[in-house]
Amino acid sequence: MKKILITNDIKGLYSKKRITDIYQAVAENGDYIGFITTYMHNDDEQVVRNALSAMTKATDLELQQLKPAMNELIELAMKTKSSSVRRPLLGIIERLEMEKEDLRTDFLDYCLDKMMDINEVPSIQALCMKLTYKMCKFYPELMQELRRTLEGMEISYYTPAVKSVRRKIMNQKRQKRNSPLPMQ
Repeated sequence: MKKILITNDIKGLYSKKRITDIYQAVAENGDYIGFITTYMHNDDEQVVRNALSAMTKATDLELQQLKPAMNELIELAMKTKSSSVRRPLLGIIERLEMEKEDLRTDFLDYCLDKMMDINEVPSIQALCMKLTYKMCKFYPELMQELRRTLEGMEISYYTPAVKSVRRKIMNQKRQKRNSPLPMQ
């Protein structure tokens, strides 16, 4: 029997186990997009945070069902004042497949700003760095700009996690630059 979640089921402060239980109820129902669109705009920030946290437990394949809501997720990520809502939102967006036509310059600018903001939460900085790379990789001129931005970062201000993401992105770009040209 499929369980239908109501707002009271996801209200309040929950443990990781309870968040996993919420995810499992959604997975059993199979309506990921219905769940997320129902709860992502709730007036209670805890409800929103719990719903988003539950969705971070989904597999990448399950999360792809949220692709039609990607712009709505991006809008919420850019407008929310709460880092505890922004972090799972950005994590979900980062796990969605992104195509060349999905590039939004307002979101790219937002991610560039957040990844460089030394006052931002490190997990958000790192996610924004990953998202920036994900959006730029389709355009060589944007990749060059990203490389210059990453090279220009005063790295001593950032946490080891952010430094690690930066290093991985820089190494990916070096590998692509040093790879042989495809045979014709």
